[in-house]
Amino acid sequence: MEPVCLLVAEDEALLLIDFEDALIEAGFAVVAATSGVKAMDRLTSADSSIQGIVTDIRLGDRLDGWDIARAAREIDPLMAVVYVTADSAPEWASKGVPNSIMLEKPFAMAQLVTAISQLLNARQSGASAS
Repeated sequence: MEPVCLLVAEDEALLLIDFEDALIEAGFAVVAATSGVKAMDRLTSADSSIQGIVTDIRLGDRLDGWDIARAAREIDPLMAVVYVTADSAPEWASKGVPNSIMLEKPFAMAQLVTAISQLLNARQSGASAS
């Protein structure tokens, strides 16, 4: 059985490596992006098999995590979305997509694995995660 493929968008290299390592160790396949534009390119590529995204909010270019998540939900209305941020959590209620999870930095990597797993399980059962 193929592992679930996740897009991880984070512009801080050390955090991106930590996120990738934790998710790969948990059994996921990871496609990494260091900017909003790169994340959008990977998300919208013709051969994309992405089933969930983990995205920072501030990605240092013209597209942010809010944009990435909205685009993901246009592609797949049940796409699992986990936001990670140091300062944008208060905007989640107004800018975040429904049935997503917000993790405020710093957090334990186990929280990240649990959050994306919860959303993927809800996706498979067709239920709401929150």
